[in-house]
This record gives sequence, structure tokens and C-alpha cells, in this order.
Amino acid sequence: MFEWIVTHPVAYPALEVVHILGIALLVGNLVLLETRVWGLNAGLHLEPLARATLVLAVGGFGLALASGLLMFASNPWELIANRSFVVKMGLLTLAGGNAALFHARGGVRKPDRIARAQTALSLALWIAVIIAGRWIAYI
Repeated sequence: MFEWIVTHPVAYPALEVVHILGIALLVGNLVLLETRVWGLNAGLHLEPLARATLVLAVGGFGLALASGLLMFASNPWELIANRSFVVKMGLLTLAGGNAALFHARGGVRKPDRIARAQTALSLALWIAVIIAGRWIAYI
């Protein structure tokens, strides 16, 4: 059904571009919020910054998710058999769980040591997601 994605000369590369733009919006905004939680840019009020960055980060995640699902649909069996893809999905699950815990415990309102650890873990997980994603093509 989605074979056209891999046979069309620009469909898959266009999806990759959208995927990368989504990742940039997501991770770029997370880095801005996380560095504020760590104490940098103290002049920026944390809660309004969190609201603004969350909207952009969620939008970026939506772009990455939609484009990723279409790329997956174009060749699901090959991706499921790819170890890097499986690792990426596991890392995404961990990153999502970490984000849910961060917000559930009120990390934005209480940027304590636990919140700082969670944001450091978040950054590490998202970097690992990006690395695993790039390795899909090579492993």
C-alpha cells in the first residue's frame, strides 16, 4: 500500500527532511528548556518558557512521528529486522517515559536535583535516539 514512498523519486527523501525538521524542533526546544532547568539563562522565567517550548517540541514530535510512520509503512519488515531501529524504538519509549515522569512530578515548577537529572537523561536519550536513527541505514 505504501510502496509508492520508496518508488517515487522524491517521496522518501522528502519524508527524511520532514523527519529531521521535526527532530530539530523537538530536541532544540528541549535543550532550551533543559538548560534553563540546569540554571542557565536564569533571566528566562521557567514556566512561560516551558509552555512555549512544549508547544514547539510537541509539534516537532508530531512531524517526526508522522514522517516516521510513513517511512516505516513503506518497508516495515526490513525495519523490524534492523537492530538499530529496534534500539531506536526502545530509546524513544524510555525518552517518553522520562518526559511523562518529569511532568507528572512537576519538574518545571520544582527544578530540583531530580528534575536536573531527568533533563540530563532526556538529552542523553534524545542524542541516542538520533544516533540509532542514523545507524538504521548502515546496520
